[in-house]
Amino acid sequence: MEGIEITGDSRLDRKVALTVALLASFMGVCKIKDDNIVQAMQQAQADKIDHWAFYQARNLRQEQAHTTLLQLRLVAAGRPAGEQAGYAAAIAELEKLEREQAQKKNDVQAQAKQDQATYDALNYRDDQFDLSDAALALALSLLAVTALTRQRWLYLAALVPTAVGVFYGVAGLFGLPFHPSWLTGLLS
Repeated sequence: MEGIEITGDSRLDRKVALTVALLASFMGVCKIKDDNIVQAMQQAQADKIDHWAFYQARNLRQEQAHTTLLQLRLVAAGRPAGEQAGYAAAIAELEKLEREQAQKKNDVQAQAKQDQATYDALNYRDDQFDLSDAALALALSLLAVTALTRQRWLYLAALVPTAVGVFYGVAGLFGLPFHPSWLTGLLS
């Protein structure tokens, strides 16, 4: 377009608009990944709760078998020799049941601990996206004020939280080992 002069304010407006558009697009991509991670965290949490419930059920079954086993042993000790075979078979069956429940309980406990480890690993990445969201929201706010005031220094200041937000967003997207532990510790 001939005859239109591009002023410094116009260039700044274009930079602000381009930066806002890029950040909004980046935030949209990060939001999809973050939502998927949150869903996986919810599933891991539900699995953990289920597995601990199964653990408790197995524990109760093991304890019940153990108690019944003790009672049978006491009763068997006072019974005549002719009845001992029947008690021995019942005792053997309960001993087997007790061992099976103990093994199953240990297996379910291991699953519950793995569910917690999965949740923790996903939470690590969720924290990255949370920090990215917060930093980019701050950057967008600074960019909005820049558009109103047309202060170039404010645009440069907005690039600091932009860089932090993009850094943690990329870390979350690619599973990079950068975690804002110090900051999440402060905010939790």
